[in-house]
Amino acid sequence: MKRRTFIGAVGTSGVAGVAGCLTRDGKDDAGERGDGDREPEDPDLQGELTVASYTSMVDGDNPAGTWLKDAFEAEYPDATLTWTVPSQGLNHYISREQQGASLDADLYLGLNVDDLVRIDDTLGEGGLFRELNVDRIDRSDRIRDSLDMADPHGRVLAYDTGYISLVYDETVVDAPETLDDLTEPAYGDALLAQNAQSSDPGRAFLLWTIDAYGEDGYLDYWRALGDNGIRILDDWTESYYGSYMNENRPMVVSYSTDQVYASAEGYDMSRHQVAFPDDQGYANPEGMGIFENAAELDLAYAFLDFALSSEAQGVIAQRNVQFPAVTSENVDLDEEFDRYAHEPPEAVTVGYETLRGKLDGWVEDWAREFASQ
Repeated sequence: MKRRTFIGAVGTSGVAGVAGCLTRDGKDDAGERGDGDREPEDPDLQGELTVASYTSMVDGDNPAGTWLKDAFEAEYPDATLTWTVPSQGLNHYISREQQGASLDADLYLGLNVDDLVRIDDTLGEGGLFRELNVDRIDRSDRIRDSLDMADPHGRVLAYDTGYISLVYDETVVDAPETLDDLTEPAYGDALLAQNAQSSDPGRAFLLWTIDAYGEDGYLDYWRALGDNGIRILDDWTESYYGSYMNENRPMVVSYSTDQVYASAEGYDMSRHQVAFPDDQGYANPEGMGIFENAAELDLAYAFLDFALSSEAQGVIAQRNVQFPAVTSENVDLDEEFDRYAHEPPEAVTVGYETLRGKLDGWVEDWAREFASQ
């Protein structure tokens, strides 16, 4: 099967690229900003800040969200942080924006590049979230250059990142050296993946294959995976906990930090090996942005800066089992994390400009053939 690089490695333009974007009214950062983004002399740091996110941020045995709430309220004693987890995720806010309804949230934690593309394809350029004044976020220069999310409208900053990889049982299968290997008999009926329509890692894996095989070749590759018995489940929880952890199959699309979790839980590490086919993993940074009509704008900016503090970055990384967004000198991680969290030799992603206007079509074309595998 012929392979070709579609978009290449993660860009390294850095946060400075966000700072230099045009503002919503077309003026650059040296000019006048909109009144909402100008830093006030006396910021209003009291009130109720409503932060939207995903379930695992706030639920579970030891979620990062609990610590973030307590620590933020300790730093800003006149503020209350309230989490909200809409059942439809970001789609809830896209739909309400289309209806002209109130969003009832100030910021969103958990945006990725795919989300920004979906917003702009649905609502129009630069929709839903405001362009950030990074001058109001003192710690924004701590973010690793490679995690610039390249939003041309400057709406989002990364707060952590994961790398999509393969997790496998080394007692059953060997690490695949290439993506092509997954179509070979040695991996027949071995791989679990997720629905790209409903799962972030599932969509990331699909985009990884588009990066590898191009627009004209990725469906042929998936047909070969289908012929080799790939099984696709709705989401990561079902595929990982519901199937892989019950030893239904020896390989699953997951995260390269899997061993951090496995070690903490005392699992047999032979079943928690991490593979980077072609020496690659798909970079999937998570970002945070402020809704255009946020009621508590000053508190929202304060939270973005707080989330990039050394202590908050350590907690987010270790409790979310993801890599911190900031450079290593700005965060302290447990030795266990450093030992078991693996980064791929090459991180790849499909960027905003390539995804714009194409993402939905790619996913729909894929779903017609493979969503019910």
